[in-house]
Amino acid sequence: MYLGISSSLEHGSPEEWANKHKALGLKTVVFPVCCDDGEETIMAYKKAADEAGLTIAEVGVWRNTLAADPDERKRWIAYAIRQLRMADAIGAACCVNVVGTPYGARWDGGYRDNFSKELWDMAVGMIRQVIDAVRPVHAKFCIESMPWMIPSSPDEYLRLIEDVDRAEFGTHLDVVNMITSPRRYFYNDEFLEECFQKLHGTIVSCHLKDILLKQEYTFQLQECACGEGTLDIERYARLATAENPHMPMIIEHLTTDEEYEASVRYVQGRLKGCGLL
Repeated sequence: MYLGISSSLEHGSPEEWANKHKALGLKTVVFPVCCDDGEETIMAYKKAADEAGLTIAEVGVWRNTLAADPDERKRWIAYAIRQLRMADAIGAACCVNVVGTPYGARWDGGYRDNFSKELWDMAVGMIRQVIDAVRPVHAKFCIESMPWMIPSSPDEYLRLIEDVDRAEFGTHLDVVNMITSPRRYFYNDEFLEECFQKLHGTIVSCHLKDILLKQEYTFQLQECACGEGTLDIERYARLATAENPHMPMIIEHLTTDEEYEASVRYVQGRLKGCGLL
């Protein structure tokens, strides 16, 4: 697998951006500019990544493509289409979003109707619309697994892949986002095996972080930095490598460059210790 981080790190040029990632021993990057930044800027960052020997793991959308307001929904679907088109042009592994919701004030929040047939059908139609507008050759369009909206389990992801019925639709695996029960938490090694076994052949990128059970009532989980929780990171990396030797694994949700750099060193130490780096 190829380790990367979601931060673009503080930088003043595409070359500095790429070289900072390379200096950390990373092999893949999250693309730091968007489709609206202009062809010259986009290609300058692609060239810098190529020259540094870095693959491009992800292009993010992170907009509510299922917004309740029809004009907003149309605007963000159009943005997702442009982002996917850019991802394909730069050779990214995927263009990723979460499915979104029309049911509450928080666009990526948890609501009962996130699991309704209405939302399922809306999501399938939206995904098809984005893919069909681009028909990408290199990049897959992905919906990241989530705790409180679809897909929240490997079985749900399989059903979504079947219903979307597009070869250009792939799995973006965030295992921690799907650890939502005591069994998945305490047996996360078995859950990791289940995810990779069931989703084999569809996974194009992974997120990496950790998870910790809070010692409070009732059952409460807290996302945390790698090493501060109980996730079997070595097993995760081993399974990702077996799926694809170049599988991006992106450390995310830290705050400062220093935190990202420390997390990279920590993960590298653990993976080198078991021969995975």
